[in-house]
Amino acid sequence: MQRKFLAPALILVALLTLLAFLGMRAASSAPAMSLAEEQKEVYLTFDDGPSTVVTSRVLDTLKEENVPATFFIVSDRVEGREEVLKRIAAEGHTLGVHSASHDYARIYASDASLLKDISSCAACISRVTGIVPKVYRFPGGGMGDMAHRRALVKKQGYRIVQWNAVCGDEEIWHASADTLVKETVKTSQGKQPVVLLLHDSASHKATAEALPGIIAYFRENGYLFCKF
Repeated sequence: MQRKFLAPALILVALLTLLAFLGMRAASSAPAMSLAEEQKEVYLTFDDGPSTVVTSRVLDTLKEENVPATFFIVSDRVEGREEVLKRIAAEGHTLGVHSASHDYARIYASDASLLKDISSCAACISRVTGIVPKVYRFPGGGMGDMAHRRALVKKQGYRIVQWNAVCGDEEIWHASADTLVKETVKTSQGKQPVVLLLHDSASHKATAEALPGIIAYFRENGYLFCKF
């Protein structure tokens, strides 16, 4: 009986070995996916703070959801809100330079004016938190000869951060939290990574209200939350 079944058994083993070999060949020949293809990323970036109420509510949500973010600071709004700025740093978020005054005419009057505005804001952040900021966002997205101005800012050692999606808190007048979530979904489609523009100045209470829904959308759709 053993001899009778020996030959079929050997044939079966040979077939299984061949199939395993062909499977490995197919797997090795398949193109490997890059990390960018496998993992979607989103950067939540907040401009124009700090404010007492809105920034604090944003930080509460980020802490509850364990999500990092990047805050671009207007330093003439820091006085009286130093503890809010310290909290941003203490909770592990990135602090970036936005402006000292947010006065476009003054900032973009000359190269010297731009650099003075940047250094003043950076000095404030460093004085209050001990952190030397390394990222920068142009007020209003920039004006004039931007190729020249980007080169000027990069020469100072800053990484320039723009955006490719918006929540609509500046573009849509009196937008509700629900509208801001919907605008986030719409403008972030097809972007990789998503760099989302939000605002945490005092007039943007709806942004703080929308933030849990914005985070939920990206989390449900498999995004990794990142900071600069």
